[in-house]
Amino acid sequence: MASAKNPQSQQEVQEIRQAIRKAGLRCTPARVSVLRELRASKSPRTHAELAERLVPLGFDKTTVFRNLADLTDADLLRRTELGDHVWRFEPRDPNDAAAGGHPHFVCIDCGDVTCLDEMEFTAASKRRSQQIGRITEILIRGHCSACEENPAAIR
Repeated sequence: MASAKNPQSQQEVQEIRQAIRKAGLRCTPARVSVLRELRASKSPRTHAELAERLVPLGFDKTTVFRNLADLTDADLLRRTELGDHVWRFEPRDPNDAAAGGHPHFVCIDCGDVTCLDEMEFTAASKRRSQQIGRITEILIRGHCSACEENPAAIR
C-alpha cells in the first residue's frame, strides 16, 4: 500500500482512513484500496474494472463488490448508471456532501466515460427544468475524439 519513500502516498492513505472512520465504517485494507483506486481514476469505474485491478493484489471480486456497496451506503462513493445497465462508482467530494452528481459524457462507439465540469443552463432551460422536476444527473452521448479520428479503432 503506502511506501515509506512516498510521503504523498502515505498522506493520501491517512486521508482515506480518516474519511472511512468518519463515515462510521471499519477501516480495512479492502476499503482503503477500493477508495484509493477510485480517487486515482479520472472517470467512474465499474465493479469489473476495479476487480481487474484489485484481485491481483489479493482481494476477491465479492470483497470488492461488498466494499463498493458499503462505501456507497456511507456516502463516500456515488453510484451511477449511464444508460447501459452497468453501475459505475466514483468518489463523492468530501467538501460538498450535499451536492448532486456532475455531468458525464459517454462515447456511443467505444463506451468510454468522461466526467465533465458543472454545466450552466440557459434561463429558458432552467424554467423548463423547473416545470419538469429536479434534475439529478446529466448524461451526454456522442462520439469521443479518439473514435472520430480513428473509426477503425472502435471496439
